[in-house]
Amino acid sequence: MKDSRSSTASAAKCRCCGALIASRRDPETGDPLCERCFLEPLAAECTSCGDPNAGFAEALAAALDLREHETGLHSRRVACHTVVLAKRFFPHDERRLAQIYWGALLHDLGKIGVPDRILLKNEPLDDDEWAVMRRHPDDGHFLVSHLAGMAEAAEMVRCHEERYDGTGYPRGLRGEAIPLGARLFAVIDTLDAMTSDRPYRKGLSFDTAKAEILRMSGVQFDPVAVDAFIADEAVLRRMVQMKCDQEVA
Repeated sequence: MKDSRSSTASAAKCRCCGALIASRRDPETGDPLCERCFLEPLAAECTSCGDPNAGFAEALAAALDLREHETGLHSRRVACHTVVLAKRFFPHDERRLAQIYWGALLHDLGKIGVPDRILLKNEPLDDDEWAVMRRHPDDGHFLVSHLAGMAEAAEMVRCHEERYDGTGYPRGLRGEAIPLGARLFAVIDTLDAMTSDRPYRKGLSFDTAKAEILRMSGVQFDPVAVDAFIADEAVLRRMVQMKCDQEVA
């Protein structure tokens, strides 16, 4: 199956910042555009409510991505993509969309307390290591809840590892007991994880990720969130194609 992320292999300069990148094209204009510059206006739109903690939250997310050795802009990417789905439910509620953006952006903030030997381990975690890792949603909730005006985002952070069938953590919530933002995020996080490169494999195609999301509807994922994913498939497919997996030296 052809990888839907593939594009021209030539190098190009981003039309906005001038960075030399593996060539990606603006879905609207066809001009060379790096992922950072592609996401920038989308993030600005999500945070147009003038939240005083906006810059601080963005910096925290960027710092965590660096610590986890992310090669792209994972936190901002999944935040922008989650808002694509959220707009189907809250098309005119800027405040709610901003909370969902912040919750998705800061979803893994609690991992700041996870030791590197666990966080960056390439082999399966043992039981004791999983016990440490499973604390990160509660730890993230504790941190985000101290940011003024982010109570809803903090709850989304606490629930982002819950599963629709109740087998997630930290509280084993089921169905609509999980905040809608976290249910939407779960679909997007899987999409991004599957289509991103990992030390042990290259990123998989959009269609492969789509098949897995459909397979897990009603189990890991809320069927309502999966329906929204299918409805916005064309938009999300273009956004995934914009991933800049590696800058050209």
